[in-house]
Amino acid sequence: MKALRIVTDFLRGIGEATFFLLAIVAALPAALLRPRLVVQQLYMIGVLSLIIIVISGSFIGMVLALQGYRTLADFGAVSSLGVVVAFGVVRELGPVVTALLFAGRAGSALAAEIGLMKATDQLSGMEMMAVDPIQRVVAPRFLAGFIAMPLLASIFSLMAIGVAGGHLIGVSLLGVDEGAYWSQIHEKLHPHDIVESLIKSLVFGAAVNWIALYQGYHAAPTSEGVSRATTSTVVVSSLVVLALDFVLTSFMFR
Repeated sequence: MKALRIVTDFLRGIGEATFFLLAIVAALPAALLRPRLVVQQLYMIGVLSLIIIVISGSFIGMVLALQGYRTLADFGAVSSLGVVVAFGVVRELGPVVTALLFAGRAGSALAAEIGLMKATDQLSGMEMMAVDPIQRVVAPRFLAGFIAMPLLASIFSLMAIGVAGGHLIGVSLLGVDEGAYWSQIHEKLHPHDIVESLIKSLVFGAAVNWIALYQGYHAAPTSEGVSRATTSTVVVSSLVVLALDFVLTSFMFR
């Protein structure tokens, strides 16, 4: 009976989350009519997360350069270091790590904010004034997060933050030829790699925002409920991002 109840609760949660997503999608046209709200949330979600993305991208590029150099040196192929760093950052680490950082910083903040609004009866007050909280509060945040996530992932990988970190270590510290570093990237990195990275970041952004807003909107109106919703957002978002990355990568390799 306990196992059946767990399965039933899980399926009910999936159904509620799906209807919640459909309600958000239906409210997106109304959110587009309030661009000021969307821009404000873009600042809160995207701009304030930028410094974390830049620092993380730089250090990940440095680590990839160090690890790649040790392996390539055994085969006398250190000139391909730029390709190793670029492929690792653009294809995989850029969208995935950005999504994980986005979930930890912006996703938890969204869940906590919506949860506190529910705990302090702000959402109920909107409903009493005939204002739909999905249109006024949830949809602008979802749209802003959906836009911010690909931009942050692009800054991480496509704007050469990670690649520049690898250049700093590989060229400046380890002595790899600079011309070979950049020419190999230019020759081997194809547009479809960039498109696949953007597709991943769009899917991850939608998933993380959906989970964060759902957890906050359906949190228990107590301090413990808000705390649980914030924790659940980070944990569930991280697992979903990794699972989606496997699925998307499988399809893209086909």
